[in-house]
Amino acid sequence: MAAPASLGCTPSPTQPPQASDNQQPEPEPEPAKTEDPAVLAPLLAKRFIILDGHVDAPMKLAMAERDHEPTPTIHDHAGDTDFDYARAKEGGLDAPFMSIYTPARLQDQPGASKAFAEQNIAYVRELIAAHPDRFGAASTPADVRANFEAGRVSLPMGMENGSPIEDDLANVRHFYDLGIRYITLTHSKDNAICDSSYDDRHTHEGLSAFGRSVVEEMNRVGIMVDVSHVSDDTFWQVMELSAVPVIASHSSCRHFTPGFERNMSDEMIAALAERGGVIQINFGGSFVSQSYREASDAAEQEIKALFEEAGVEWGDAKAMEIAEAYAAEHPIEKVDVSVVADHVDHVVKLVGIDHVGLGSDFDGVGDSLPEGLSDVSMYPNLIRELLERGYSEGDIEKLCGANVLRVWDEVERYAASRR
Repeated sequence: MAAPASLGCTPSPTQPPQASDNQQPEPEPEPAKTEDPAVLAPLLAKRFIILDGHVDAPMKLAMAERDHEPTPTIHDHAGDTDFDYARAKEGGLDAPFMSIYTPARLQDQPGASKAFAEQNIAYVRELIAAHPDRFGAASTPADVRANFEAGRVSLPMGMENGSPIEDDLANVRHFYDLGIRYITLTHSKDNAICDSSYDDRHTHEGLSAFGRSVVEEMNRVGIMVDVSHVSDDTFWQVMELSAVPVIASHSSCRHFTPGFERNMSDEMIAALAERGGVIQINFGGSFVSQSYREASDAAEQEIKALFEEAGVEWGDAKAMEIAEAYAAEHPIEKVDVSVVADHVDHVVKLVGIDHVGLGSDFDGVGDSLPEGLSDVSMYPNLIRELLERGYSEGDIEKLCGANVLRVWDEVERYAASRR
């Protein structure tokens, strides 16, 4: 595939004329400077590496194939996804962590979780191989930086749900070798590693004995530990156990959503930061707004009642029709991009700018994304909002990606010292 013009070779600069003994060379013109956030924001989005901790494009591909629907072409512009190459370049997105999601329903089927994860990893690797002018593999922060300089979008991979590890510690290294660079320890249900924030069984009261070994092995081989989705007990035990900083790849602040354990409390954010970690803010409406969350929960209950009346279940074609019709008749007012900025502000006031990043959950939170932040072309809108609130260019660089790259570098260094 031919490279787009923006990724083509840069022509050699014209040599300036030689100056005579009495004539000084013309000084190079200074780049135009602006303090207007509306002008500066898109410039910064292109100048700094934007690393997004969680993009669910591979999951969307898997669902499309399962339902025999046309496969989204995320190497180009794809209107039915939040992420694709064209809009990533427009918005300045350089390193979206591709979520290698595995549903909890596969956990009780030996081999199924591992095979499912391997299929999604293969899809990402095939995408990179098919479009090397557009995408680049990224197994280290150095790869991300090199791809950025070359104009390619890095596709690092994070595993959402540690269930593909199954009961074999060797699988940690196996998935590292396949390119996985963080593991979200669990998802919607307790698994063999730990308890989930969405599951009230509290099977292990935090980490299992096997889970403790998994965290230690992740530290040893160089995979970042991701505490999004885990129960509070699990979080605190990871804080005690991990030898390196950890991330929350797509979580927001519980301060704004009281009682929603999937988000992080102030005490948890402080502990994460004290150990050098980063919380990457989720953009989903239910994550950032209590009023949106309450409206969404109410709608879900009404949709469930409609399902019971019709005798259908989630995942059925008829159920999808019912849900879509209900959503069209009862739209929930979207939150604004400023609400996401409020979460960034909250973290910065608690622990400083060094411990916050971006974890959109694009292609994973449906239609709940904010106005002005509904796909990967729109990061400049969030940057503009933060500039208007007084954030410096250095602050923006840290938020966009430098903070997580720092953690990733530290995890790499620790692992190298153990090899």
